[in-house]
Amino acid sequence: MSHPALPQPESAAAVPSRRQLLASTGYGLGSVALWHLLQHDAHAAPAVVHHPPRVRNVIFLFMMGGQSHLDLFDPKPQLRALHGTPVPDSLTRARKSATGGILETIQASPRRFRPHGNCGMQLSDFLPHTSTITDRICLIRSMHCEQSNHDPAQLLLHCGTPLFGNPSMGSWINYGLGSESSSMPGYMVLLSDDGHGLEGAGASLWGSGFMPSSYRGVSFRNTGDPVLHLQSPAGISPATQRARIDAIRDLNQLQQQQTGDREITARISAYELAFRMQAAAPDLLDFSRESAATHSLYGIDDETTRSFSSNCLLARRMVERGVRFVHLIHSSWDHHSDLTGRLRRNCEMTDRGMAALVHDLDQRGLLDETLVVMAGEFGRTPMCEVRRGQQSDGRDHHPQAFSVWLAGGGIRRGHVHGSTDDFGFNVAEQPVHVHDLQATILHQLGVDHERLTWRFAGRDYRLTDVAGHVVHDILS
Repeated sequence: MSHPALPQPESAAAVPSRRQLLASTGYGLGSVALWHLLQHDAHAAPAVVHHPPRVRNVIFLFMMGGQSHLDLFDPKPQLRALHGTPVPDSLTRARKSATGGILETIQASPRRFRPHGNCGMQLSDFLPHTSTITDRICLIRSMHCEQSNHDPAQLLLHCGTPLFGNPSMGSWINYGLGSESSSMPGYMVLLSDDGHGLEGAGASLWGSGFMPSSYRGVSFRNTGDPVLHLQSPAGISPATQRARIDAIRDLNQLQQQQTGDREITARISAYELAFRMQAAAPDLLDFSRESAATHSLYGIDDETTRSFSSNCLLARRMVERGVRFVHLIHSSWDHHSDLTGRLRRNCEMTDRGMAALVHDLDQRGLLDETLVVMAGEFGRTPMCEVRRGQQSDGRDHHPQAFSVWLAGGGIRRGHVHGSTDDFGFNVAEQPVHVHDLQATILHQLGVDHERLTWRFAGRDYRLTDVAGHVVHDILS
C-alpha cells in the first residue's frame, strides 16, 4: 500500500505560519500545548487488515537506556566462577567498549534467580512482581540488533531504521488501523523517569517522520496536569465553545480552498477532536472510580511506584476507550556505574506497575485483545568497564544479545524463546532481530508488515525496512 505525496501550497507567502494560525484561531482552546497534544487530521487511515487479527490494541513498555538482561532475565551461573578474571580469548573482540571504555574482566551478576510459576521461568530477585505473571508472558532471550549507541538503537527499535526522520511504530499502526475512538487519538505516549530525565532520541521515538503529523504520538506530561488547558476558559459555555469551533472551521476551510494546503484540513480536525476530548479526557484521568483493590494492585498511592504505575493504569483505561497504541517510556536504564543501586531503583519503580497491568487486563478479559510488549533498545555486557583507569561496577551497551517479553492475545504463555551462550554475550539459539519483533507485532494486529507501506522520496517505505520475519514459534 502506498500513499500519494501531499500537494504543496501554491503560494507559501499566502499561507499563515503555524504560530500565526494558532494565534488567530486558538482563542477557544487556549494554547499551542493543547493543539500539539490533540492534533489529528483528515488523512484517513487505510484500515488495513490483511488477515484476521489476534489483538486490537498494543501497549508498548519501553525501558529506555538498555536493561541488563544478565541481571534481570537471563541467568548465567557459570559466570560466578569467572568473576573478576580476564576476558577469555573467545571474547577478545569485545574488549573495546561501545562507549570508549575498556572491558577487561568478567562481571557475574550478584542477583539471585529462581524458577517461578508452573512454567518454571527463572527471573531475578529484583522482579518480585513480574515473577507473578510468568505463566502469562513469553520471554524472548535471543533478541539482537546491530546498533550499540542509544539514539540509533532506539530509532531502530521504534522506527525500523537507525536514522532520524522516519515514522515510529505507533505512527505506522495509527496510519494503518487508526483509532477505535472518535474522542481519543489513536496513539498516546506516557512518560516517566528515575530522576535522571529522558535520554536518547526523545520525541523522534513517537514522531510521524515523513507522514502527516496526525499520526504522531500524543504525549501526556508525567508531572502536574497531564493535559494542559483542557478546560474551557471560565464563563465559556459548551454552546459558545461549539460556535467558536464552527467559526474557526469556516475560516480554515476558506484558507484551505485558497491554498490547497491539506495541513489546514488537519488543523480543522485537530480542533474538532480537541472539542470532543474536553468531554472524554476528564473521565479518562479520573482514578476516583477505580476500586481500592486496583489502587493497591498498581501501587498508585506509593510514592516510589506512583508515576510509572499511574501510566500503566492510564494505559489500561486508554485501550478500554479505543486507543490503538499506548506507548509507555521509562528512563533511564543506562547503568554504566552503580549498577546494583540504580537497577534496584528502576525495578522498584516499574516492576509492580507492569505486573499489575497484565493482571488487570487479564482479569477484565482485555488481555486476549491487547498485546503488551516490554523492551529496551539493547542489553548489557557480561564485563565491567574500565574508564580512565578506574574500574566501574556498571555494564556497557550490548546489542548482540538481550531480552524482551510479550503477553496478550495469540502469544504463548509461560514460554521462554531462544537462549544465549554461557556468557550471555551471543545468541545461541532461535535468534530474533528487532525487525522480527516489529513484524510479529504487526502480524498480531492483522497487518502484513511487507504490505503496510508509505511512498516517500520515490520509494515505498515500511516499518521493517527490507527485513523482518514473523516469529511464529512464540504464537499460540
